[in-house]
Amino acid sequence: MKLLDKHIIVALAFLATACGKDDDTTGYVNQPTQAPLDIPQIFSDNILNPVIPSDNPQTIEGIALGKKLFFDPILSANNTQACASCHRPQNAFTDIPRFSIGIDGIPGVRNSMPLFNLAWNYDELFFWDGREFSLEHQALEPVTNPIEMHNTWEVVVQRLQEHPEYPSMFNSAFGNGSITKEKATKAIAQFERTLISANSKFDRYLLGLAELTPAEENGLNVFMDENRGDCFHCHGNPNNPLWTDNQFHNNGLDATFDDLGLGEVTGDPADNGKFRSPSLRNLAYTAPYMHDGRFSTLDEVINHYSEGLQDSPTIDPLMKKVDEGGVQLTDQDKADLKAFLLSLSDPSFINNPDFQN
Repeated sequence: MKLLDKHIIVALAFLATACGKDDDTTGYVNQPTQAPLDIPQIFSDNILNPVIPSDNPQTIEGIALGKKLFFDPILSANNTQACASCHRPQNAFTDIPRFSIGIDGIPGVRNSMPLFNLAWNYDELFFWDGREFSLEHQALEPVTNPIEMHNTWEVVVQRLQEHPEYPSMFNSAFGNGSITKEKATKAIAQFERTLISANSKFDRYLLGLAELTPAEENGLNVFMDENRGDCFHCHGNPNNPLWTDNQFHNNGLDATFDDLGLGEVTGDPADNGKFRSPSLRNLAYTAPYMHDGRFSTLDEVINHYSEGLQDSPTIDPLMKKVDEGGVQLTDQDKADLKAFLLSLSDPSFINNPDFQN
């Protein structure tokens, strides 16, 4: 089954579930208060509006519920891990280890993705391999994954129903219908959509509020130069403040694949070894890098594209210098490219009290 067909079926199933009687939203104590996203100028000036599902509008009550659930270990089988255990605010909502450890001490097989600017993932395909459609669906799997929270939603719903605070919070957010996993993940998705990062030094430079150093300026030139860094095809440019295309690429990490990535989802061998391009924002906080966290430093990442590319049948055509091992940057261009990339980091994001427990 092709990826598009799969996600159309998933989306239709989700809509059918959302219309069921268990998701009845009548009988609010008070109607939820609308809380539209505060869209940064750098976004409104350059890109399309965020994706907000019509059946899950942003509300003060929904966001508050989602935040509490995100930081609450009640979701895990043994009450020891929350979403925030592997998506830490101080690390731009990713994790420090290469592979996060689940509640049973078992490591995962991919690096935890950072969480920010998720409402602008226009295709709404999430995880490194795009296997889930919509943020609401993305939040379902970690709870039941046997090497993550290793729980069941039936147990989670019962705990929430018996909790001294959650029933009233669900009522405020969704009405007095029963607590469901769909409502829980809708609330988590609402909170996650508020995780907006758009106040890096480079953002302020584009707004005329900061100056780049000569190294940062040359680093931007390296980034945009097809004969040097040639980075912009997958990671955007100053007119794309997301700093990712959110598409799937084989970027020359391996000649053969232990992890098929997108190919595992679509079943198409032409997709083997393809993974979603991560945003280049907040690289100062999100090491290690790549889908499997194989690179612990930005220097290693830059060296990979400079002289470490591996050819394979599905290598992205954008890896134009794979036959030479990479783009062959000078030491100075490498240093300057790193300086530019670090200018995309946003300390106000990781210190925002709205995003802390």
